[in-house]
Amino acid sequence: MTDDQVSALRGDTRHLFYHGYNNYIAHAFPEDELKPISCKPQTRNREHPADIGLNDVLGNYSVTLIDSLSTLAILASDREEQHARHALREFQAGVKALVELYGDGTEEGRCGSRACGFDLDSKVQVFETNIRGVGGLLSAHLFAVGELPIRGYTPQREENGDGKGVLIWNDGFDYDGQLLRLAHDLASRLLPAFTTATGLPYPRVNLRHGIPFYQDAEAGVCRLDGTSSDPREITETCSAGAGSLVLEFTTLSRLTNDTRFEELAKRAFWAVWERRSGVGLIGGGLDAESGQWTMPPLAGIGAGIDSFFEYALKSSILLSGLSPPPPTTLTTPAMHDPDSFLRVWQASHSSIRHHIYRSGAMEKHPYYAQSDLLTGAPRYTWIDNLSAYYPGLLTLAGHLSEAIESHLLFSALWTRYSALPERWQPVGNVHTAGQPFIDPHFKHWAGRPEFVESTWYLFRATLDPWFLHVGEMVVRDVRRRCWTKCGWAALGDVVSGEQRDRMESFFLGETAKYLYLLFDEEHPLNKGDRPIVFSTEGHPLVIPDSLRSRQQTDSRAKPAPREETQHPAQNAPTCPAPPPPLPLTISNVANSPDLFHAAALAQLHLVPINPTRSSPLMEASGTSPGISLSDIRSPSNYTFYPWTLPQSLIPPKGTSSPIQIPVISTLTFPNLNPNAADGGKAGPQIIPLGALQKVVEGVLINSLSNIRLSMVQQPKSPGMAGGPEFRIQGIANWALGRDEKVLVSREAVAAVSPADPHFTRVKDLEMVDLVLDAPGLAAATGTDGTKADGVAGDVLAEWELEVPENETMESLWDELEAM
Repeated sequence: MTDDQVSALRGDTRHLFYHGYNNYIAHAFPEDELKPISCKPQTRNREHPADIGLNDVLGNYSVTLIDSLSTLAILASDREEQHARHALREFQAGVKALVELYGDGTEEGRCGSRACGFDLDSKVQVFETNIRGVGGLLSAHLFAVGELPIRGYTPQREENGDGKGVLIWNDGFDYDGQLLRLAHDLASRLLPAFTTATGLPYPRVNLRHGIPFYQDAEAGVCRLDGTSSDPREITETCSAGAGSLVLEFTTLSRLTNDTRFEELAKRAFWAVWERRSGVGLIGGGLDAESGQWTMPPLAGIGAGIDSFFEYALKSSILLSGLSPPPPTTLTTPAMHDPDSFLRVWQASHSSIRHHIYRSGAMEKHPYYAQSDLLTGAPRYTWIDNLSAYYPGLLTLAGHLSEAIESHLLFSALWTRYSALPERWQPVGNVHTAGQPFIDPHFKHWAGRPEFVESTWYLFRATLDPWFLHVGEMVVRDVRRRCWTKCGWAALGDVVSGEQRDRMESFFLGETAKYLYLLFDEEHPLNKGDRPIVFSTEGHPLVIPDSLRSRQQTDSRAKPAPREETQHPAQNAPTCPAPPPPLPLTISNVANSPDLFHAAALAQLHLVPINPTRSSPLMEASGTSPGISLSDIRSPSNYTFYPWTLPQSLIPPKGTSSPIQIPVISTLTFPNLNPNAADGGKAGPQIIPLGALQKVVEGVLINSLSNIRLSMVQQPKSPGMAGGPEFRIQGIANWALGRDEKVLVSREAVAAVSPADPHFTRVKDLEMVDLVLDAPGLAAATGTDGTKADGVAGDVLAEWELEVPENETMESLWDELEAM
């Protein structure tokens, strides 16, 4: 892509942001959001408090302005001076407007024209208020004081009458940390949510009243053990909501020297991690009061879980070089160690790869689905829009190949639908003739940024122009489908293009921001070498160098006992160097042998060359963003993607690797018990009662009658010689986890007739799992730990084990226990 093309896309993105921002200021400010179709403000739904889709986010504190400030600061580093000056003026004007509305955070000037700080009768979600409100204020403060870079902006401090240093801005406004004090005020109003015995915060809090249902014990809604008896309140939080507070709260604590926020956020993070299952997975929902996972117990990487993994890795970056806060009773030194957070990410990634990742050996193209929290068994196959953040996180961790592989599918899906549906099913059903489909209840696109975010990360890591064309595709589709005269509308249906009258704050705070950074390679944030992290709301955060120390915490400390043996510390991830451009075609991604695998899974071959997405050509005006030929026509076809990919990047002799087809076999046992008590009336296909029993290791089969085992061929376990082997992946219609064992009792095997020509019992000379069912073992052990030889002898006789002459009973027991 030429410099002129990139510059034009940067200009389109700049216009995209200002079209939304200026209309918000004109039609909705100081309310929270803009309704871009009706040109009116979007406010809280006070008539229906249970409308959490609106009320969780809209706290009546001008959230779109707060979310947009860091984007304005980033635009203030524009290469063109007039655009940079304009963005800086808008940034400073936005800061001034917030202070006039909500006060300056001091005792004397705590009240503004709208509220005294954030003393508002608004019940909001802790997670959303933290990432949008607290994070937005902190990031804007760091830009204002020069800790985050703005090209050409050097804060000039002068002493005011009180002897304090202030920044004198051009419009006569003196900045002395008002945003930081407002962030402290807002975060302080979230602290009542942390009054639980588990350390997990309640999901919602009233910014004025705190947690009334918890505090009002006189009304009989608070039990002695601290749990709530009020059925009207929801105490279910999620892993992402409880575990994604560390970045903002730690930054706030370090800037204000108020350690409460950092302590509580880290305590909540570790409270989630300590509740991980035995296979290393965390679920979506858990109750803040009991600490129990809610039903259904599902694990994945998307909604309800996503930013927990993100904050595990990014916390290790933000905390690097920081001394821990003073010790308290809430946390231990290991909970502050950045290496501890890094180990959580490494362990989580390992479990995700093992249990949630659907490999290319089983699917046309790999993806991440939903698994059973306890066993890792596959449960659902849907992919949600929020999961599109994961390729970016993998890139940040240095897993570049996996990141590109994952990003391909989201790029193919966007190419097909000109947006990403909220939930897509790669596996069809009887209603769709087995074809992939969009979940009918999740057909919308809310302007989410995760896909663009990952595209930016991957371009920074690879410098492959393929990702620039992905960003170009997003810009052209958004301009064509989401434009309204008052902003940018969400899509209610990605297929029909029906618009929804809402522009969420993250569209300006994240989507536009990541697009702009993608097309500005020389931006200071793309060139820096400091531990700057972007929050899950896209707000850059950093701990000032003046607060950093070279003193490191003890990396050997572990936050949980089982961490020591299961997941030893590893070296910090290193991002591979970008591969050199290929001759002629330049792009390595466009020449990837699995490029068409994702296209096949997304069924891009069904998209016609002249698709229904086409629009009439229009000049830019007050009633149109301007639609050109390049906005609607692919230069190649839609099997190559993104649809904006030019002919010059298409490999002339590109070859797709074969799509693997899994080898699946089914083993079905006949009715082995025709003389059952019911006289066989239940039918020949009914599994006998008690035939299957769940045990710790997996499933115990007590009867093989009518049992159907589904098996899949896979490579042998590491260290095992020979060809592939079959693994039992399901019993009847119940899927099993990869580590779940299928145990067959002696009685079940004995029920199979040796004369049956269909089944032959043979010895496996390579490997055998020996499971000893020893009910007498406990009785064979005395209270002092010694073995009762008489009982042990009876057990050994029953097992028909011979004891060598020179072998003592104790040594034989030791061997058996070791086995």
